[in-house]
Parts: sequence; structure tokens; C-alpha cells
Amino acid sequence: MPARSIARLEAALSGLAGVPVKLERPNDAEHGDYATNVALRLAPERRRPPRELATELAAAAVRLPEVERAEAAGPGFVNLWVTTPWFGELLGEITEAGTGFGGGSAERAARIQVEMVSANPTGPIVVSSGRNGAYGDSVARLLEFTGNEVEREYYYNDAGTQVERFRASVDAVRRGEEPPADGYRGAYIQRLAALEGDPVPPMLESIAATLERFRIHFDSWTLQSQLENGIGELLDRLPTYEHEGAIWLRSSEYGDEQDRVIIRSPERGGRPTYRAADIVYIQDKLERGFDRAIYVLGADHHGTRNWYAAIARILGYDPERVEVLLYQFVHLSRAGERTAMAKRSGDVVLLDEFMDEVGVDAARWYLVSRGPDQTIEIDIDLAAEKSQKNPVYYVQYAHARVAGIMRNAAGATPDATAPPELAREERDLVKRLAELPDVVAEATARRGPQAIPNYAIRVADDFHRFYHEHRVLGSGESESFRLALCSATQSVIARCLALIGVEAPDRM
Repeated sequence: MPARSIARLEAALSGLAGVPVKLERPNDAEHGDYATNVALRLAPERRRPPRELATELAAAAVRLPEVERAEAAGPGFVNLWVTTPWFGELLGEITEAGTGFGGGSAERAARIQVEMVSANPTGPIVVSSGRNGAYGDSVARLLEFTGNEVEREYYYNDAGTQVERFRASVDAVRRGEEPPADGYRGAYIQRLAALEGDPVPPMLESIAATLERFRIHFDSWTLQSQLENGIGELLDRLPTYEHEGAIWLRSSEYGDEQDRVIIRSPERGGRPTYRAADIVYIQDKLERGFDRAIYVLGADHHGTRNWYAAIARILGYDPERVEVLLYQFVHLSRAGERTAMAKRSGDVVLLDEFMDEVGVDAARWYLVSRGPDQTIEIDIDLAAEKSQKNPVYYVQYAHARVAGIMRNAAGATPDATAPPELAREERDLVKRLAELPDVVAEATARRGPQAIPNYAIRVADDFHRFYHEHRVLGSGESESFRLALCSATQSVIARCLALIGVEAPDRM
């Protein structure tokens, strides 16, 4: 979904070509402001040389009021240079929209639930779970910005083997004993042992406080124990069989990798498994009216990726309404040495500690700056550094620099009307800002929020080049246009940072 001015130019070119035209920015500005390969695509159908078609389209394109110059290039590309007034029109569109520029691209607004983190309340949130939260929350922010209604949910277990080991560990410390060999250790166990009652609720409160500090607010919290007993009401609807006393679901017949046990054998307690709770949970989600239920899970859940869609099919729902997002793990290093993370041993890097050291902004940035299919390697020293070598600092500094310019403008009025001539750096910055709608739409569709910080770095690069080459205040007839360009840059950077949960400071 490109900016309106670009969309109108694409529509005009599509009318000339007779097929849809998509414009792209050439890597080298010497090849035009925009280019299209439509002639290459048309050549087989038209049975004509692509270069010949490109030459004809270029000749027709120069008659458009937005096009200053056009030429055929290479085997059949059409390179376009647009007019200076068109740049002013495009910049005006960006400044008018403000921080809303690039949003609202959803074809149909949907009600979506994003379930994320969902770590068992057996210890504080560690950095690996922080990646779950940063990734899931950024996806949720993108979905909201593009026009959807989004609910964030945390699903947790207050029963089961791990939780009982956790309770046993706290109880042992209360008695002055060591936790069980397979139990949990760490300073947090000592703190919980000093409190009375079940340690799960205060542990959960601590988790919620950490995630709020991490700028993730959950709209709802769901207990696994409240769901697993509901499997009895669904058993008659499920394709099951008994094997060695346990009840199995024939999920492999519905796209899952294998069948799953949903009721344990009497010898193993006869209780529903967490798989049973999954079944009840999907029904619960979809019956609450969500058009789509998104699960954010670590790579260790890869073997069950098809499980959730299989449940939806079994229950008679469209499996497209259930989506699983998997992310790889996080490795932290300091001075070249990796830091381990394991709740039970107590040798952990907690998300709170990570935020204490590098700050919330850097923590959010670094945990979402790589694609979910890539392991993240974070150098703690670099993440904490307040210099332009640190990408989050570099982008925030660009925002603060623009804010300083706007403060010093002393009431001067920005105006997107272009002066007679625009410098290359001005044109490049306008074109970069205009990319935001496409970047947001693609990042949302791909569930790839890492595209946002990567794009923000390119915006900061272009702004810094513009700033170092050209005065803004006191630049004569260019001042009002450059102030409008600065204002648009500030809005776009602020929006990018907001989409990944990072603040946009006015001073640094």
C-alpha cells in the first residue's frame, strides 16, 4: 500500500501500460527516482522485445504531469525522474498524516488475539522470554496500526510437574533445607520463601510488573487449570482411541505430525494433559469472537507447529484462523563470553537485569531487530553504549536532532511546497519517508517487525546526510520546505520506534 502520490503515479503508468505497474527505487539515484520492469513482464505476452516496449512506455510517461524525464534502460527497464512539485505534494501528504502516516492498510479490519510469553510462573522472566514478548508485542502493534483490533493474552499454568517442583523448592527453603535436586534455585526462591502462602500468585505479579516495565500490557490472563477439565465436554466430538490405558487424539489425520495423548492412563494419574487444555483453549479463543488467534512460541515448539491448526480442523473451525509464530533463541555475550540462562540452577540473565544494564529501549530494539527465524546474538556492552555505533541510539539521536531543529525554528511555519530546485539529499529523504506504508504493510503481512528498525536506520542515514549537507534554519526560500521535511522525518522515526516499543526522545 504505497503513499497516495506514488499510488496515483502507478495508476497513471498502469493505464499507459495496460497492466498494473509497481514502482521501485533504483539502487543508484543516477538511474532515476523510480523504475519499473513492466516491459520485461509484458514482452512474452506481447511477443515484442522488452527494450522496444520500454522505449514506448518511456515516451508516453513523459506526457504525465508528474514525470520530468523517462528513459528505457538495460534489457527493458523504464527509469523515471519525477518533478519537483510532485516531491512537494508527496511531502505534504506525509506531513498532513503526521504519526498516522503509513497506517490503516488492513483490507478488512479483524479482531485478533496475540498470545505471547506465557512462561510458567516458576521464576522471573528471562531474556529468552523477553524476545517472545518483544516479537509478539511488535506484531500486535503492527496489527493495530494497520487497522485491526488486537488483544494481548498471557496463558499460564498453575499446576503440573514444573509448578509443583517450584512450590516444593520454595517450601524446602522455608524449612531451612536445600531445594530438591530437580527443583529451582536462585535469589528469587529465597525472596518467595519469606512470604506466606502459595508462591505462584506473587511470582505472577512479579512477571506482570516486569512485562509492564518492558512496555507490554496484557489485556487478559488465562489459567491452564481452568481449561483442562473442560476436555470432558468435548470428548464426544473428538476422534480418539485408547492405547495402553491412555486416550489419544487422531490428530495426525488432520495435519498434525503425530497423534497426541490427551488423557493420561490411570497408572499415570488419569489426568488431562496440557494437550487437552490446548483443545479447550482454541475453542475458547475462537468462540470469544476472534477472527484470528496468534500463538508466539519458541523454536523448541517446532514439532507441534501443525498441532493447533489440526485442532481447529477437528473442532470444525477454519484452520486459517489459527496462526503459530516461531522464534529462535537469544545468546548474550560480554567481552566475547556467552552468558547462560537456566531457571532451575539460578544461573540466569533476567529480563529485568538486562533492562537495568542496557535500558528498556535498547532491550526492545535488540530483541526485535532480527528475523524470528534467526538466533539473536547480543553484545551487552554495545547494547549499553551511548554512541552512534549503537543502532537504537543512532536512530533516537536523529529524532532528537530534528526535535532540536524544530525547537529552534522559533515559530517558523513548515510548508511542503517545494522550492524551484531540490538537492539530491532532499529528494532522497522524501522518497525514503514515503516508503513507510509499504514497509509497514509488508512487515505486518510477513509478521516480520524486524523490518521496522532496519528501515528506521535507513531513514536516520538519509536524514544525517541531508543535515550535514544543508542548512535548515536560515536557508532562505528552502527553509519552510526543509522544516516540513524535518517534521515529516520526526513523525516517521517516532512511528517506527513506537511500533517496536521504543521511545522517541526529544533531547539526548
